Amino acid sequence: PFRAGELALAEVRRKNNSTLKLLCRLAAEAVLSSPGGILPHRDIIGQLPGQVLRTSAGRRLLLRRPSLDEYVLLMPRGATIAYPKDISALLMMMDIHPGDTVLETGSGSGAMSLFLSRAVGPKGRVLSYEIREDHHNLAKKNYRHWRSAWEIGHVDEWPDNVEFILKDISTAAADLKSVTLDAVVLDMLNPQCALPVVHSSLKQGGVCAVYLANITQVIDLLDRIRSCKLPFLCERIIEVTHRRCDAAETNHSVPYIARPSHWQEAHSAFLTKLRKFQPLLS
Repeated sequence: PFRAGELALAEVRRKNNSTLKLLCRLAAEAVLSSPGGILPHRDIIGQLPGQVLRTSAGRRLLLRRPSLDEYVLLMPRGATIAYPKDISALLMMMDIHPGDTVLETGSGSGAMSLFLSRAVGPKGRVLSYEIREDHHNLAKKNYRHWRSAWEIGHVDEWPDNVEFILKDISTAAADLKSVTLDAVVLDMLNPQCALPVVHSSLKQGGVCAVYLANITQVIDLLDRIRSCKLPFLCERIIEVTHRRCDAAETNHSVPYIARPSHWQEAHSAFLTKLRKFQPLLS
């Protein structure tokens, strides 16, 4: 059942058949406000996830626990987050395993940090560098809120395996001398500034995944790798798009009709996969 202190997600069905999602942290004296009326948190606490309750105005709300991708889309943001559709592709690019040590630059609002934390597991480690103090503090706060809510609503603990570091990655060479990295993910304006620092700590054959908004940034990155003769091969540059389909009931002989939605999750970033290699000795 829901307990005070954990996160709950309320789904409200709109007239146009879309769904509004509202995230709240349950507290006995608090109230959930929605376009369809209010619902006291005390009416939610003690209920099982998946329960439908009615608001003060008689509207129905479906209450359940949020998934991680829903949390990162609804949590407070400072920087623009890496979207779950892109994060999943980055995780596949890096082929992260439980127990891995991964470096992230650009903590932002903490979205990537949370997914990396789950991927490396309790025996793994995530080093998350951020140059801006406001982003650094928000990422830590969002990570801490998710962990505390998880531990209230689940038997197992969420691993405490992310080290948030307020520092410019280009000045962190000394910090990384004794660290062996299984993978690196760069989400920053000029990732070419980080490559000379992180490449010596990345294991041979390891992947550095880069998240960039513009293709011109990708070209600048590849040009810096070439001009500085850094030991990276560019394996792939992709963008991820998701297109939804709508299914609606009809009054005809065919019970449902399905068609692609007019709305889609289109371009958000270019994802570049770089692999570290050992150059041939001349």
